[in-house]
Amino acid sequence: MPIYDYKCDACGTTYDVFHKVREVPEDIVCPSCGSQEHTRLISAPAFSLGEKSQPPSCEDGNCCGGTCGLN
Repeated sequence: MPIYDYKCDACGTTYDVFHKVREVPEDIVCPSCGSQEHTRLISAPAFSLGEKSQPPSCEDGNCCGGTCGLN
């Protein structure tokens, strides 16, 4: 279930909403002022595609294109 960021059109507060399977816009209210007038914000997804790959290292026998000083 996704989490969306919203900004209240009435007071400017930014808040997160954890949506259920079925999104009902009337269920979204500002926690500060209670307004149902809001704008859904675009935010970066929070996921990882796995381990970060490390560039080749001179220590493990791979040449770094002349930057290691071994050639």
